[in-house]
Amino acid sequence: MTIWLVAGAACGALVWLPDRPPAQAAHVEDRIIAIVNTDLIMLSEMNRELKPEKDRIQRQYRGTELTRQLSIAQSMTLTAMIERRLQLQEAKARSVEVTDQEVKQAVHQLKQQGEKLDEKDPANMKAVREQLTLLKVVDREVRSGVMVADPEMKRYYNEHRDRFSLPEEYTLSQILIRPRSPDDLSDATEKARTVVKLLKQGESFEDLALRYSDGANASRGGRIGLVRQGELLPAIERGVATLVPGGISDVIQSPEGLHIVRLDDKKPKQFRPYDEVRLEIQSLVYQQKSEDMFQDWLADLKNKSYIEIKFESAPSAPSTGDPSPRPLSTNTR
Repeated sequence: MTIWLVAGAACGALVWLPDRPPAQAAHVEDRIIAIVNTDLIMLSEMNRELKPEKDRIQRQYRGTELTRQLSIAQSMTLTAMIERRLQLQEAKARSVEVTDQEVKQAVHQLKQQGEKLDEKDPANMKAVREQLTLLKVVDREVRSGVMVADPEMKRYYNEHRDRFSLPEEYTLSQILIRPRSPDDLSDATEKARTVVKLLKQGESFEDLALRYSDGANASRGGRIGLVRQGELLPAIERGVATLVPGGISDVIQSPEGLHIVRLDDKKPKQFRPYDEVRLEIQSLVYQQKSEDMFQDWLADLKNKSYIEIKFESAPSAPSTGDPSPRPLSTNTR
């Protein structure tokens, strides 16, 4: 079993990955596929880590696409292994240590989350300790240096205002005419057209709803009440989008039947004030800056390290946490 640091610096949680086959003696055809400073990565190690994803890909793809997907998975797995080795090496150089008590607490946390974890398996305990080490070194070397200033938060707010908006609100009434059967659509359509004609002649919407509507709100004069943008059926959403208060839609067909909708009132989209969302913005900006700094830190580790890749698919592997993938260099120091 292996625990990974998820999504680079932006996440500080323990995540337990699915069961992996136990380590076995290296096959006679085993070989070195990467050198990371003084550490070696063997083909057998990558194959063990790759196995769950490989099984999934083999179930999903065939032919040339299977080959392509397997090559991508191999590259990404090796890249992740190299990056993990670099971070663990940096943790050792910085004397980052994890106590037995911290390991026990992490195991308890994982079990509370419903993970099945054999504490007697040394490999499991090593994986937990490594994960905690990764979290600690990233906390110390990356997150501890992240500062979020008020001007940054205000700039983020101004650039992402739609993220903090409240949707439009409508107060609606409707007359719903349901076809009695699939063959009754033409009769229902004719009935709906009659209602629209009577409305245009000035008859009361409420009275017509009582007489003609098959909706549950017919006894209330068809009044639906307050609904928010996004809560309506798409066809009705489109039908009322251009109405002004007091306006009545054309006949709108939906899976529920034929609707004639009146817009009684409309409350335009509003934006939550900055002070109300300040803490939310602070968290979002902190996460983004943490991720950016993590990628810079990881790139610096790579640049000052000796990384030799002896596996042909690996050079195209994207960094595991980088939204803009960068290939690993070979023979760099």
